[in-house]
Amino acid sequence: MSPTFASLRVPNYRRYAMGMLVSNTGTWMQRVAQDWLVLQLTGGNGTWLGIVTALQFLPLPVFGLAGGVLADRLPKRRILFATNTFLGLDALALGVLVLSGQARVWHVAALAFALGLGTAVDNPARQSFVIEMVGPRDLANAVALNSASFNSARLIGPGLAGLLIESFGGTGWVFVLNAASYGAPLIALWRMRATELAPAARALRARGQVREGIAYVRGRSDLVAVLAVVFFAGTFGMNFQITNALMATAEFGKGAGQYGLLGSVLAVGSLAGALLAARRRVVRVRLVMVAAIAFGCLEVVAGLMPTYATYALALPPAGIAALTTMTAANATIQLSVDPAMRGRVMSLYLAVFFGGTPIGAPVIGWLAQHYGPRWSLIGGGLVTAGAAMVCALLLARRTGVLPRRRRPTVACNAWAGALEP
Repeated sequence: MSPTFASLRVPNYRRYAMGMLVSNTGTWMQRVAQDWLVLQLTGGNGTWLGIVTALQFLPLPVFGLAGGVLADRLPKRRILFATNTFLGLDALALGVLVLSGQARVWHVAALAFALGLGTAVDNPARQSFVIEMVGPRDLANAVALNSASFNSARLIGPGLAGLLIESFGGTGWVFVLNAASYGAPLIALWRMRATELAPAARALRARGQVREGIAYVRGRSDLVAVLAVVFFAGTFGMNFQITNALMATAEFGKGAGQYGLLGSVLAVGSLAGALLAARRRVVRVRLVMVAAIAFGCLEVVAGLMPTYATYALALPPAGIAALTTMTAANATIQLSVDPAMRGRVMSLYLAVFFGGTPIGAPVIGWLAQHYGPRWSLIGGGLVTAGAAMVCALLLARRTGVLPRRRRPTVACNAWAGALEP
């Protein structure tokens, strides 16, 4: 088997990956439908779109660390059964409201917040469950393949959602189909061979476990450096859920089908970045910095494109850079932490990545509303590239040279004192 797909040799992971591909497709369909529904209910208000997006991601920084504690305490497979059921019911509720003609923007906001609550528990368990299926040797490959699955779904989901919205004259059936898609990971989890899993030792119930996780990260300058880049990229740069919607409608005057197509085009680059990452045997910390700078610059370029076609062509390179940044950061963190702390550290990673969205999404939405959609891209790209450059300069100044590579299973002493926590 090609080294790009090495993790698929593991039967449990193969089942899991197939189930998540179906579920991720439904998730991307819902993302497009939710944004389109908000624009319909509010007359195209970018500020409302930012608020709903912020509410969806707000639970990650607020409750994410508690979700990480649960992932370290409880069987992760059992947690994933519960969270996938809850998330499916949430999507079904929104679908019923839309199909019955009762949906209001506050319904969408409330259910988006509930979706965030479920995700805050689901994500740490899902991220840290991967190593229990494939082991440390194939973890970097499995993380990259998870990203490839997510972005393969991103190729299909947005375009399919746009077609369904135009075909049915609304978003209701898109939410219902997403609810049904959660059945695929539930079946995959049920069919797994428990004897072939390698669960990490569970953390005992004790007081102060959230603080213990934070203290662990504060004591690791390498983790702090990566998290700083992830925060700025996730908060200000990776807001394509908002910027694509506003560029398609307000800037280029396009409909739901063309908006959904932009998500699929962006996914082409993201998928390419994920497959390239799957071939890497050594995780490059330096790559996080370089890719984040490249991503910010490419986002600025996208914001300057004069037509819908040229804007679409600018999205794949940005997707490659964004995926490279996040895949390298994810694998570096997972492979370098104590297994008993993995759930809490990954919850902090996810809280930093997604948790900045309640800050960044309203800012990006407001910027687009008052100065035009282009400035939401240009501003986000400049902040992302500038922040990554500052982090890189601080590392170079403290260590004398930015480390070129690290083997993910060994802590890198050269990072010690590189960045104050």
